[in-house]
Amino acid sequence: MSTYFDAAAAAPLHPVARQALIAALDDGWLDPGKLYSQARRARQLLDAARGSMAESLGVRDDELHFCANGTEAAALAVRGGLAGRRRFGVTFVHSAVEHSAVLQAAAGESVPVDRLGRVDLDAFSTAVKAPGVALAALMSANHEVGTVQPVDEAAALCADAGVPLYVDAAQSAGWGQLPSGWSLLSASAHKWGGPPGVGVLVVRKGTRWLDPRPTAQPPNLPAVVAAAASLRAVQNTATAAAARLAPLVERVRTTVAATVPDVEVVGDPVNRLPHLVTFSCLYVDGEALLHALDRQGFAVSSGSSCTASTLRPSHVLEAMGVLSHGNVRISLHRETTSEEVDRFLAVLPGVVAELRAQAGVSGL
Repeated sequence: MSTYFDAAAAAPLHPVARQALIAALDDGWLDPGKLYSQARRARQLLDAARGSMAESLGVRDDELHFCANGTEAAALAVRGGLAGRRRFGVTFVHSAVEHSAVLQAAAGESVPVDRLGRVDLDAFSTAVKAPGVALAALMSANHEVGTVQPVDEAAALCADAGVPLYVDAAQSAGWGQLPSGWSLLSASAHKWGGPPGVGVLVVRKGTRWLDPRPTAQPPNLPAVVAAAASLRAVQNTATAAAARLAPLVERVRTTVAATVPDVEVVGDPVNRLPHLVTFSCLYVDGEALLHALDRQGFAVSSGSSCTASTLRPSHVLEAMGVLSHGNVRISLHRETTSEEVDRFLAVLPGVVAELRAQAGVSGL
């Protein structure tokens, strides 16, 4: 059976989510906007789920919007934020390592990052203070390398400049590691073990935001109920999960660096997500490496799930100035075992050596 090491793309469905999803199907198939008694029960489910998720995120019920997925939530945050601030300017400032969904939502001014993937706060400050800036964006933690960004500091810079800050919290919401000072925030349920098809957008009161959708579609109610239940469950166990997974990730970081020649372990070794590690192997084709590991029984990713199927190098790794060849992202989940990690570390050096030999590169 394949070992799943791609939780940053989608975490396995949490048992609480499964139970809530099945239970909600009894009443959740009805339209909560109708007035008859059965529909009012569906409305009660929706309101309860909204209240639970708002409490988990530390926001007000009426600040929270459900979307079709995390990509839609990110696009709505950016486009709606820019539309609401049109009379103040049109410039969109963002870090160079934002998710592709954010970069594709609107053209903007990119702020550089260092080799650890951390945004240059001095450059960020200069960018948001420029005339005509309508919105700024800085993710809470990077989806490819796990680096946690200094969002609190960036939010203070935005506040001084009078610019709202949008935060992509897709990778950190389930860990209960939400920053402060932001105006808009998005997350995605399947990143924390909720069902797919539920995106979350939070618009703080007082933030100028215009919904760019002609008509907002009603939410997938059973999935929303499951998403809210699972978020509360994973946040309640986040500290224990981080304490268990972080040493496993550290083992991967140190062992890969020691056993695989010409490899670069990327991302911040200190300020990072507890379950994710990315490394790049020189003289190895990334797609061939993923296929080889898959044949050995390991489901891993090559950087972002949105670019893993393309031949273009990762824009995140390019912005960091690190190796972008043969990159592998390992992201663990609540059921990952130490034995699975050890087996991966035992197999990896031989796989890399074989691929290099096939490419005519050996003796490294």
